[in-house]
Amino acid sequence: MEVIKTNIDGVLILEPRVFADARGYFFESFSQREFDEKAAPLIGGPVVFVQDNESRSTYGVVRGLHFQKDPHAQSKIVRCVRGKVLDVALDLRPGSPTYLKHVSVEISEENHRQVFIPKGFAHGFAVLSDEAVFQYKCDVPYHPESDSGIYPLDERLGIDWRIPAEDMILSDKDRNRERL
Repeated sequence: MEVIKTNIDGVLILEPRVFADARGYFFESFSQREFDEKAAPLIGGPVVFVQDNESRSTYGVVRGLHFQKDPHAQSKIVRCVRGKVLDVALDLRPGSPTYLKHVSVEISEENHRQVFIPKGFAHGFAVLSDEAVFQYKCDVPYHPESDSGIYPLDERLGIDWRIPAEDMILSDKDRNRERL
């Protein structure tokens, strides 16, 4: 696994080693040992993942920007196993030099990239392909009482979701999220 820093401290791109031949391909999608060895030093220590989630969405769906409030804040590793998405991590850490700045990374079944998003960030993604199957690992289980989010289309955030406004599909919950 190659670990690539982004322009926001703590958000990392994880690129697995993919072995391809005439039969197809193989790669190790996650190794706690390798994550601890290569990524943990860049994020201030180890993270142990306890829950895996998966969603399926169609073109134009924007999910997010979601996060869990303390004491149940989550770190995540996200990946797209079918299709292509634009993944977005928004820095919500007070006092951070990149507060309210975001990182956007295209992840897909072709590039096999994954993104590590630490606690203190809101997360969302936009489906750029006809369909996408999206998986994420969390270091803290979901707690409905800590569920929160930010309206993903707030212009002050400056996020280009790469989906025309008339094609965007948001849940009622995300459409009614707090604006900054």
